[in-house]
Amino acid sequence: MGGYFGRRSMVVRALQQRAVGLSWGQRALVIGALHPRLFVGTAQHTSHRTSPYTRLGLTARLMEAVFLGSREEADRALAFSAKRHETVRGTMAVDGGPAHPAGAPYDAADPALMWWTAAFSLDSVEFMYDALVGRLTGDQREDLFQGFVSWAELFGMPRSAAPTSYDDFRTAFDAWLHSDEPHLVEEARLIGRNIAGTSGYHLPLRPLSSPALRTVVQGSLPSVVREHYGITWSVLDEARWQAVARASRLAHGPVPVLARTPLLRGRSAEFYKVVQRSEKALLRRGGVSIPGVSDVPSPYG
Repeated sequence: MGGYFGRRSMVVRALQQRAVGLSWGQRALVIGALHPRLFVGTAQHTSHRTSPYTRLGLTARLMEAVFLGSREEADRALAFSAKRHETVRGTMAVDGGPAHPAGAPYDAADPALMWWTAAFSLDSVEFMYDALVGRLTGDQREDLFQGFVSWAELFGMPRSAAPTSYDDFRTAFDAWLHSDEPHLVEEARLIGRNIAGTSGYHLPLRPLSSPALRTVVQGSLPSVVREHYGITWSVLDEARWQAVARASRLAHGPVPVLARTPLLRGRSAEFYKVVQRSEKALLRRGGVSIPGVSDVPSPYG
């Protein structure tokens, strides 16, 4: 049985590219942490405080299940997510800046917050496809946008909560990113910097410890986001990022045999499972995934 999204839809084509499937989540998490209500609301209710990479992997796998799986698989993922979100409501326990002060309410069922969740994912999938696979056309961007709107609707978001078109989305998203509203609470700063590789990756898994991953994640961030996190970025860093991106686009180019290489295409869930197992092994040995976060009591009580 087919899934909710056709195999020729842009969102399916994008997420089937492993360069996208294995990188969009880190970028989306780092940028999305600038939205205090989304970040704090999740952090105050997470069951994965000591295992942030497991949470990241689970989120990516659930997203793949809905976009790339059969309807039966997608429905299981949707039901699992809905149950987890039932209790995600409350008030901000920390100050998130003028737009999100301490005591401000949040609710996982808030249509505006539901769209922001989709928006951060859409932005990162689009960017990673452009950078690592090939430039999207205007029609493809609109198709990708509509796919994410449909995805959010499956989670219960009313259509009216989303922009009316890709162009409207891009204008609003970029305006928000460069406004005074983005704000990092201290935990978001620590997690975001670690996911971006500023202090090295602590999981005993070579791909996650490589300079290449740091280059991809940090290089993909808008300069304004790096400024929020205090991430330095040199001319040499930019040259490395551009070299990695060019090499990836070349590998995804019009060479028929290479373009069909199984390593380049397919679902990324198994890769995320390896990361999750690596993190669990680290924790069993008494290690820490993100120092300063997963090794200290929650500030939210």
